[in-house]
Amino acid sequence: MASDAPLMVIDGAGVVVEWSRHAEELLGHTAGDLVGQPATSLVRPTPVASGHAVGREQVALCHRSGRAVDADLRMRPWLRKDGSVAWAVFQVPADENMVSGVGTTVLEALFTQAPIPMYVLDPTLRIAACNAAAQAMWKQVPEQIVGSRLGDVYDFPAADDVQSILRGVLDGDASSSDHVARFYARNASEAGCTDCVSVFRIEDRQGAVQGVAALVVDVTQCEQVRAHSHVVNAVRERVGQSLDLVTTCQDLVDGLVPGFADVAVVEVVDSLVHGQDLPPGPVGRDVPLRRAAFRNSAGEQAVQAHPIGDVRSLPSSTPYAQTLTDLKPRVVALDDTPSWLAADPARARAIRASGVCTLLAVPLTLRGTVLGLLSLYRTKRGDCFEEQEVGLAMELAAYTAVCLDNARRFAREYTIAATIQQHALAPCRPSQTGVQTAHLLVPGTQGAGSCFDALSLPSARTALVIGEVAGQGIHAAATMGQVRTAVQTLVGLDLDADELLARLNDTVTSLARERAALPADEPLRRQPLTATCVYAIYDPLDRTCSIARAGHPPPVLVHPDGTTEILDLPNGPPLGSAGEAPFAQTTLSLTQGSVLAFYTTSLVSALSSNGPADLDSLRRLLVPGRRPLQDICDDVVNRLGSGAPSGDAVLLLARAGGFPTDRVATWDLDNQPVAVGQARERTRRRLAMWGVDDETAYTTELIVSELVTNAIRYGAPPVQLRLIKDRTLTCEVRDNGPSAPHLRHARTVDEGGRGLFISAQLSDDWGVRYTSDTGGKTVWAEQALPAQDPANDIASYGAV
Repeated sequence: MASDAPLMVIDGAGVVVEWSRHAEELLGHTAGDLVGQPATSLVRPTPVASGHAVGREQVALCHRSGRAVDADLRMRPWLRKDGSVAWAVFQVPADENMVSGVGTTVLEALFTQAPIPMYVLDPTLRIAACNAAAQAMWKQVPEQIVGSRLGDVYDFPAADDVQSILRGVLDGDASSSDHVARFYARNASEAGCTDCVSVFRIEDRQGAVQGVAALVVDVTQCEQVRAHSHVVNAVRERVGQSLDLVTTCQDLVDGLVPGFADVAVVEVVDSLVHGQDLPPGPVGRDVPLRRAAFRNSAGEQAVQAHPIGDVRSLPSSTPYAQTLTDLKPRVVALDDTPSWLAADPARARAIRASGVCTLLAVPLTLRGTVLGLLSLYRTKRGDCFEEQEVGLAMELAAYTAVCLDNARRFAREYTIAATIQQHALAPCRPSQTGVQTAHLLVPGTQGAGSCFDALSLPSARTALVIGEVAGQGIHAAATMGQVRTAVQTLVGLDLDADELLARLNDTVTSLARERAALPADEPLRRQPLTATCVYAIYDPLDRTCSIARAGHPPPVLVHPDGTTEILDLPNGPPLGSAGEAPFAQTTLSLTQGSVLAFYTTSLVSALSSNGPADLDSLRRLLVPGRRPLQDICDDVVNRLGSGAPSGDAVLLLARAGGFPTDRVATWDLDNQPVAVGQARERTRRRLAMWGVDDETAYTTELIVSELVTNAIRYGAPPVQLRLIKDRTLTCEVRDNGPSAPHLRHARTVDEGGRGLFISAQLSDDWGVRYTSDTGGKTVWAEQALPAQDPANDIASYGAV
């Protein structure tokens, strides 16, 4: 802007009427010299500069010394104090003059030198001017472009959208706007490219809208880089997150469609799915490939050549087989039906139905070994895979091959671990008299360390056990087998639940010490060995259940009326953990028909939508509890769905029942030698009532005689005899003596000491069970009975 104070004021006759101090400094004249003098005395003619129009006169200010003064002057009307109107002359500041000059220079450069096409549109949005770059692009003179609309020059895919952008900027709805799209130039030989159109409004100094300017920048390479980066990020974010081979393949096609291709198919060597090692080098013609993943941008209704999971060999004449032979990618045009498609009619039908025009076949290889084939298709004509895109596909295929090999290694280890677990776990054991059991096991992707069992105990009792070993894979499965063997050994000692966990803890602690002693470079050494366990003993004769747990979730109890509760049981530390906290046993009285549900945390997590601690989903599936237990297990499996949980999902169900009273006989005996004969007589009569054969009955009498004799001679009153007829015949003698019976081999001259030895020889199994509340003991012996009718066993379970 000019200074607020004028240099001079000139009247209508051109006479200087006012002179400023600034004018005196600029031109050297005083006010006395010039006021009243014509203004023409201050200027003199100068030569016309080159480039100016002919006939245009140029003058310069003249200093008092005679030299020319370079100054930019402006004039505007000036109201004097006497009311007359004169003309004020102002000097434009040097900085404003410089900016004005720069702006003019830049504008000229944009129209003559800038490589970016620029168009000036008038208020009707027609081209009023264009720069040299725009003219060179279309090989046209300005007269052929001026007057056209921007849409007449460019083939916009969405012309209405671009027109709306131009109109919005012109009307002031937006100061500027960028629109990126793939454009095609009309009347140009170049193929379509991706351009960015930047639009801004043109206004004069008074703010009047003169039109809009549009700059069209070719961003084809930038957009390709951006699109490729987006594809790479999409693939890397998805692929490799799962160790499941099929999921990895599906993640790959999901990352490539629709950003990179319209259709994607992944086929892998079939033996890869089973975790087997693959031979190096190209695959043979007869090697079967399994279709592992498919994605079409058209959606699920798209036609597939073969369903997912289909296994077949590739015809040798196809580019697919050739790619797997020389391990080189191939770009094949499918505009016309190639002759090689006749070798694969199903694939030919799918290609025609999908309308694909270009195929890119890329091998999935790792260290010279073929893992599979990636087939990519595009449906737009002319949208061929360029060399840079082929390189990108090879890069993504190499990354995916590494992930597939990791999945293969995991599948192999998982198969081994599952096999170890399967052989370590016993087959489904039949339900015992007085209790029904059922179970389910869904191996997890990171499991193989879970165990469960239902074991028969003397006196018609049943031991229920479930546990988990920390870790995963082969090592967890092997450790689980060791722990389960220890459990079965300890169960044979007929220990209380809390004592069994204490001894099992000693075993796990010993295994943990062995692991800690491994070499420092052994990875297993860095994995702490801990385990959790719940051990329960159900006695159907008095319908009680004694339970102890070590770091494992408490069981759920389902009452006959359909209500459920999570048992509030003392929780001991996990097995093998530091410290020697005691394990507590809780004894519950169960109503006939009640169901105990033992489970793993992985099962609860897989069923729950509200977090791993939410048991509501499992509790809802357990009721009503009167259904067959296997039906409950089936409902749980259906709820889990087809996906494998992260850890082993295990459920062990046990329904409490009563034991038939007519199969139990109990007598209190006098603490006198005469009681031995009475016990034999009572035993003889009861076995005859039960229909036991004479040989078994005679053996039982001998066992009863020896056990009762020992109890009277070495024990303490009261003495009690109990016979139980189940799948086996059990003889129990209970007394309150604290001394432990000792099996020894008597010498020839000894008169006694043979009782327990004789009982052990005559029975199939024998043992001692101690009573913690009274301090007494029970010595028992079991004999096998001839096979019974299974219908009788089922009927003996009792009403539930």
